[in-house]
Order: sequence, then C-alpha cells, then structure tokens
Amino acid sequence: MAIKQAIISAGGFGTRLRPTTDTMPKPMIPILGKPMLEWHVEQFKKFGVTEFFFTLCYLPEVVMNYFGDGSKFGVKMNYFVEKEPLGSAGGIKKFESQLDPLFYYIYGDTFSLMDYGKMAEAYAQKKDPIGMQRMKKTDDYADADVAELDATGRFVKIHNEPHTEQYPNAYRMRGAFILDKKVLDYIPDGVPFELGKQLLPKLVDAGENFYSYECDDYSKGIDTVEKWKEVEEYLKKAGK
Repeated sequence: MAIKQAIISAGGFGTRLRPTTDTMPKPMIPILGKPMLEWHVEQFKKFGVTEFFFTLCYLPEVVMNYFGDGSKFGVKMNYFVEKEPLGSAGGIKKFESQLDPLFYYIYGDTFSLMDYGKMAEAYAQKKDPIGMQRMKKTDDYADADVAELDATGRFVKIHNEPHTEQYPNAYRMRGAFILDKKVLDYIPDGVPFELGKQLLPKLVDAGENFYSYECDDYSKGIDTVEKWKEVEEYLKKAGK
C-alpha cells in the first residue's frame, strides 16, 4: 500500500535552541549541515511520498524560501501559514480539500529514520482503521500522553498528562501517524485543536478503530542543544 502524501508540523519556536532559532523555526535547524525538514523529506521519499504539506507559523518564509514549490527536491510542496497557532490537528484541517484518503503526519521537530513503508504495511493489515500512531510500551510516561490498548493494538482509552495514577498496559504516544481523511470530520475548522489531547479521545469515544504501531527505528525529539548534539553524534557513528 503506497501512501503518497505527508503533512509535517513545522512552525515551532524552539526557544531552548536559541540563538539558532532566532532566525529559523525549530524544524529547520541544521543536522550535520542540512535542515531537519530536508532530512524528513528525503526519508519519506524513500517510501514513495511525492507531496508534502507544511503547517507553518514562526518565520514561515524561511521554510518557503528554502523548499519553494518542491521541484528541486523532486516533490510537490504545499504550505499553510497559521496567523495564530492552530495546534497539531487544527493545521491538518486546512489541507482538507487537497488530501488523499490516506496520509502520513509527523511533528517536524522530531528527527526520525523510520521505515514508513513498514508502518503502511502494518496499517493495511488492521480491521477498518481510521488511523495509526507510533507507540512505545513503557512505565515511564510522566511527561507524555498515553493510551491503553486492547489485544489487537486498538486504542481503548486515552490518558493525558498530568497523571495521577499508573495504568495497566500503557503505551506512550510518539510523533508519527498514518491518518485516514475521515478523521478530519472530527476536527473543528479554524480553532486550535490538538491530536493527542483532543482528536484521539474523540475518535476513541466515537468507537473508531485507531491502532498503535511499535518499532525500534531511530528517532529523537530535539528540544535542547544536548539532544541536537546526540542526534548528530548518532548519525556520524552510523555513517550517515
């Protein structure tokens, strides 16, 4: 199953990465000299993605000037500039008329070397799915939203942070998704709306089949200089 489109959230301020982010949004920080967004585009291209949608807010011209219409990268680029932040799901809604029945969604400030093709294969095996998110089974989720899953990997309950108890069979939410366009029916237009805190609980409450996906592929959210350096050291050792 080939998924040809990917939406990337790319409007982050990156206040903890200043002074670099004084002149660029966080997803444009250079990783071994190449913007993180370009790493994302190259990784998705390996698995057949040919069209990208960037949701922008902070310094949007930096992204648009770099990628243009996408032709020099062999892809098509689309942009939506938020005047006020619309949240992860609120930005997706703005591309409704342009989206295929299935598309990927990622947070642009998480560096990732995921095999998106394997995720798509796992999605195709699920029963009547409306979406899938990368997850990790863990007891360490004080700083994250978590989901409880049934035996098929289907979300049955969402627990948003802060947490006041431990949950059985808890899975930490991570930043890579496959979404069916039908999820947009659950997203209000023009208002801030978050994937983990609002959309996913809404889908679960409606009885929709939203599934987890587990893998050990390398990824790391970059919100500090230390994590930025960690990613670069990993890539050097891996010969990337």
